[in-house]
Amino acid sequence: MRGIFITIEGPDGSGKSTQGQRVFKYLQEKGYEVVLTREPGGTSIGEQIRSVLLNPENNEMGFKTEVLLYAASRAQHLKEVIIPSLKEGKIVISDRFVDSSIAYQGYGRSLNRSLVVEINKLVVEDYLPDLTIFLDLPVEVGLTRIRRNQKSMDRLEQEAIAFHEQVYQGFKRLALDEKRIKTISADDSEDVIFARIIKLLEEQLSERKSEVRSQKSEIGKSL
Repeated sequence: MRGIFITIEGPDGSGKSTQGQRVFKYLQEKGYEVVLTREPGGTSIGEQIRSVLLNPENNEMGFKTEVLLYAASRAQHLKEVIIPSLKEGKIVISDRFVDSSIAYQGYGRSLNRSLVVEINKLVVEDYLPDLTIFLDLPVEVGLTRIRRNQKSMDRLEQEAIAFHEQVYQGFKRLALDEKRIKTISADDSEDVIFARIIKLLEEQLSERKSEVRSQKSEIGKSL
């Protein structure tokens, strides 16, 4: 059976990477085979694309160039990491995925959202996440965290506050439209956020176990 695909989304500074690492460790300790990855990146080619996308010196990058580079990184990510791991029955946790492209390029850059969606449909096909956790954090709070914890800001983090607000509203809109997206307030302690994420994960794992039992039952009836 195909593995479980979990993505963690949210505005810059919402704590996605920290929570992703904690979830990865938690699931490993429970005995699951888990892959922790990120976007853009996750592969050698993807990481090279990431360095181009986030380099502050590349401030002349066109918005269409940006969306296509993200899609290219995602295509390689799916080919090398996500699809093979899911076919092996593993749990894949990705720090960002397709929802980030819609939020950042579709809403933040005000590109034609239908175009952004169509580009990513070509890349993603039927490999949408089983569960997406949206870490909901006000823009100013997230950017303050970044300034406090990082020595420098990448190309997107350096964008104007209006851009980040549009991205944030994009995530909020997606969370309303997509049932797979579950919202958790990220304006809380790290432990409280983690506990809420684990509750959602356990529900997802329980559903998958029920599906497996049901399939085995159906197979047994057919023999």
